[in-house]
Amino acid sequence: MLAPPGAALVLAGQAPYHGFMRMLFLGDVMGRAGRAAITEHLPRLRKEWRLDFVVVNGENATSGMGLNAAHAKGLLDAGADCLTLGDHAFDQKDMLQFIETEPRILRPINFAKNAPGKGFRLFNAPGGRKVLVAQVLGQVFMKRAFDDPFSALEPVLKSHPRGGLAQAIIVDMHCEATSEKMAMGHYCDGRASLVVGTHTHVPTGDAQVLPGGTAYLSDAGMCGDYNSVIGMDKGEPMRRFITGMPKARFTPALGEATLSGVFVESDDRTGQARDIRMIRVGGRLQQATP
Repeated sequence: MLAPPGAALVLAGQAPYHGFMRMLFLGDVMGRAGRAAITEHLPRLRKEWRLDFVVVNGENATSGMGLNAAHAKGLLDAGADCLTLGDHAFDQKDMLQFIETEPRILRPINFAKNAPGKGFRLFNAPGGRKVLVAQVLGQVFMKRAFDDPFSALEPVLKSHPRGGLAQAIIVDMHCEATSEKMAMGHYCDGRASLVVGTHTHVPTGDAQVLPGGTAYLSDAGMCGDYNSVIGMDKGEPMRRFITGMPKARFTPALGEATLSGVFVESDDRTGQARDIRMIRVGGRLQQATP
């Protein structure tokens, strides 16, 4: 059995509320293998680690390209409180309508101005607390130009002070360049509880609490089969790198997936992070004690 990340005082008969928020963020869910890892592990982790809030990036959960309504429901039923998307937000066309009816799904705040859905939202957490979740898309090395993520996020942070309207604030920075992610982390330092990168499917080793009390990780990695090329079956990507010629479509790898992400504890009074730990459960990157 996995040990819970950090100790907490729980008195008999009391709800798991300790004056700090226990949050889990899981990186990009990749295809069927990633969905299976969420379904298998998340319900148990919520209970064993006494999690207050869980965010899952689901933008690659459906065949590696986008998220459809059925798979979104499966991730939410498994224990996610919020699903974030990304540059593939609407690759699955039914998400265009479904996101308008499901407030627990967020698309990037700086996506097209007429895009359906919202880029940030306040969510309820145990004990009457609130968690603000926002997602922004980066600009560097992305295939299309998105609006400036910093100016898009600024009014949200300004109107929702950390430790005030929201006891915790989570920012999902979905982009390619680690430098841009790091810049966003420092931009939000002192104003967010957690800034975490997604998109590259490769977990980074720089989990830290910044000077202003914001937990930061450049990339949470993916929930998928790591015996792959960023979640895709190895054959076709390797063929294209070696020959320069495509032969077939990319398809998600179907081996046992690793659930990958980050655990954060934040203080309810200030919203400051007091602990951050990288999470690996199952698959090839198993980590028994976060």
